[in-house]
Amino acid sequence: MQIIPLYNSLELQLFKADTNTALALPYIEQGINAGFPSPADDFLDISIDLNKELIQNKDATYFARVNGNSMIDAGINDGDLLIIDKSIKPSNGKAAVCFIDGEFTIKWLNITKDVIWLTPANKNFKPIKVTKDNDFLIFGIITYIIKKPLSCSP
Repeated sequence: MQIIPLYNSLELQLFKADTNTALALPYIEQGINAGFPSPADDFLDISIDLNKELIQNKDATYFARVNGNSMIDAGINDGDLLIIDKSIKPSNGKAAVCFIDGEFTIKWLNITKDVIWLTPANKNFKPIKVTKDNDFLIFGIITYIIKKPLSCSP
């Protein structure tokens, strides 16, 4: 899969999705037990293609790497990979990638009749009120978050 960079800022690196390839990976359909181990090797004959699973509209889908922590309380962390769909209609309560005054940002949409607020999920950041004076565009809606690798200590 080729990654085509489109934009790079302090908060977001944006890429166009390339779905021209398929990669069938082993898939454990019944899930993995988080308690006691289970014999999963018997079930590795099933496969899954993440392009088909995670991308509904390939022409309107983009990837973005998160830079920053304004959405950490929503589980969107620095280094996570976002899947963004531009074809989804923006609505109140959706996590969106927005372009405001020359910069991309990730925020919750709070849409009322008279105003749009871009609300962070981190108490250290303030909501942004969108006014007619702002250069503003809702780029797309976040559909999936692919987490950066976890680390653990013994």
